[in-house]
Amino acid sequence: MPEIALLTLANHAEVQNGLLYVNGGGWDTLTRSHSEGREPDANLISIALATLVHWDEANETHQLTVWVEDEDAGSRLIEWQIDVEVGRPAGRVPGSDSRSALALNATVAFPGEGGYRIVAEVGEPRHQMTYPFRVVDRIISSP
Repeated sequence: MPEIALLTLANHAEVQNGLLYVNGGGWDTLTRSHSEGREPDANLISIALATLVHWDEANETHQLTVWVEDEDAGSRLIEWQIDVEVGRPAGRVPGSDSRSALALNATVAFPGEGGYRIVAEVGEPRHQMTYPFRVVDRIISSP
């Protein structure tokens, strides 16, 4: 079955020519600065991930589901469902696994401070990986 080989958060992520480019990756705390009495703005987050597809599962479509959820309630704030298909490139050594890189960029309005997590699932049976992180607020006092 395919697997999630990499899952992380970043300030920005993109894929070019099959390569994953990550800026400001691997963070686990999002600090929101906002004025007292004002709601924080939504935040741009980037999710960088890679799936590992085994030789005998190449050239098949695999369902990948990625979501951001509240750690306590488990409510999903945003979700993606993506079909992943990895081919066997010419010259690939028989039996070799292949990786498929993906970058998801989204603006998310977190409902409050606390624990959240990114969850990614792929394949049947489902292979799952989670990436926990925290949201904290820094209140800027008005003069």
